[in-house]
Amino acid sequence: MKTPTISTLIFFLFTVFSCSCAASADGNVHGFLLCLKEEFQNYSSISSLVYTPINSSYQSVLDFSIRNKRFMSDSTPKPLVIITPEYEYQVAPIIYCAKHNQLQIRTRSGGHDFEGLSYVSEVPFVIIDLLNFSEITVDAEQKTAWLGAGATIGMLYYNIAIKSPKLAFPAGFSPTVGVGGHFSGGGWGVLLRKYGLAADNVIDARIVDVNGRILDRKSMGEDLFWAIRGGGGSSFGVILAWKVRLVDVPETVTVFTIYRDLDQNATQLIHRWQYVAPNFDEDLFLRIVARRNVSEGGRMTIRAAFNSVFLGGVDRLLAVMQEKFPELGLVRDDCIEMSWIQSILYNTGFPIDSLEPLLDRYQPDVGYYKGKSDYVQEPMPISGFEGVWRLFYEPEGSEAEFLLTPYGGKMAEIPDNATPFPHRAGYLYKVHHMVFWEAKDAHNAHKYISWIRRLYRYVTPYVTKSPRGAYFNYRDLDIGVNNNEGPISIATARVWGAKYFNKNFNRLVQVKTRVDPKNFFRDEQSIPPRRWWTGKEDI
Repeated sequence: MKTPTISTLIFFLFTVFSCSCAASADGNVHGFLLCLKEEFQNYSSISSLVYTPINSSYQSVLDFSIRNKRFMSDSTPKPLVIITPEYEYQVAPIIYCAKHNQLQIRTRSGGHDFEGLSYVSEVPFVIIDLLNFSEITVDAEQKTAWLGAGATIGMLYYNIAIKSPKLAFPAGFSPTVGVGGHFSGGGWGVLLRKYGLAADNVIDARIVDVNGRILDRKSMGEDLFWAIRGGGGSSFGVILAWKVRLVDVPETVTVFTIYRDLDQNATQLIHRWQYVAPNFDEDLFLRIVARRNVSEGGRMTIRAAFNSVFLGGVDRLLAVMQEKFPELGLVRDDCIEMSWIQSILYNTGFPIDSLEPLLDRYQPDVGYYKGKSDYVQEPMPISGFEGVWRLFYEPEGSEAEFLLTPYGGKMAEIPDNATPFPHRAGYLYKVHHMVFWEAKDAHNAHKYISWIRRLYRYVTPYVTKSPRGAYFNYRDLDIGVNNNEGPISIATARVWGAKYFNKNFNRLVQVKTRVDPKNFFRDEQSIPPRRWWTGKEDI
């Protein structure tokens, strides 16, 4: 495709956006493009990386990393410009030009943001898509790796595996998740009970701040380094790369997935799981995924999948399960021994004989969904689960999921202020509520969103309180938002901020005040600086 000249782009966009009151009032895209031309002495070096609505590739570039079709409708606000930089030095001029032309920035690495905040905004905005920042360098001897913020978890796992079968990294399940957002929001996976979160194992980073400086851990200082490892990087700058500490795994791990329906005591097993899973040996991760199902007899039921990865052989696993959770009835035939990297493929639904699928950024099964999260500190009664099942029997619950992730182990040992992620000791497990719907029901999305809000209200007595906890990487605008423009009250931001960060919210505000006092990097759930404080409360 021939790239339009800067003059053509400016003329077209000036004409189009001069007809839009919102765009002409709030975003000077004409000035933004002129600014880029001035900042890049050799504009041709970046012109092919700039996409506007007149580019034939604009829509495909925008859609490629959208992981929720809720945000692919014609009514969804679109970016005025998408830029896919290839080199670090190209990011600072983009920030400068956006800042000086009253355009907000959304930074996208993988696009899995539950509320689409990395590519949607109600005010005029530009996307910096870090798709090209995907280089990964693994040092197996030092047990470290540098990776670009646009790399995916799958790419990281692949590059570790080809260097060593006995090294891994504690990150998530989905191979298409971008590490930029995943690490900066915490990042949990099957190794969290052994090694904590992804953010707990980040040892350096590179970030472009609001002044265009490229900073590493030493030059950014420990406060900012603390903030971006769990507090969300997009509040503080554009994260370019992470350096991580790799962890040891045995040559052989054991996996199993056991399904139990209600007539096989699924509810009683889930109830019992609450007491034992957080207290297992830290080598054992056993989560539950509950969904509606149709039994062999044609009856509607709830099916619970008990899905596990154990860092060791089948004999030791059977001994642990027999001692701690004999009720599940695990037997040798349920178990499969394999390598660590094969367990990743197993849990993502790929064949375990090839690593190549981990490198594929394309996600073909993108659907419509809404997600929410909770934390549990006291076991939920059987009657509580039965109430959840009743909601799942409603029409909107046909494709819903109720996911329970155990804590304990290393998670109970890391202080709750070691990173901004506060949900550590004293938590039994995390709940992930999900509801999905098909394209034919896209016009009825409100029904499904209303349903999951009712589910969320229903479990209120059984989850954390004051504040009710939530996981930042499962963004949920229902729990509170900032206004997109103008001053932000810290009291308003604390409504959602305390749910994600608890007492760590105060320190995040202090860091934000120091590094971005004019609040350039902002969205509906970004940390505000104290400069914009409009109340009288002490932060």
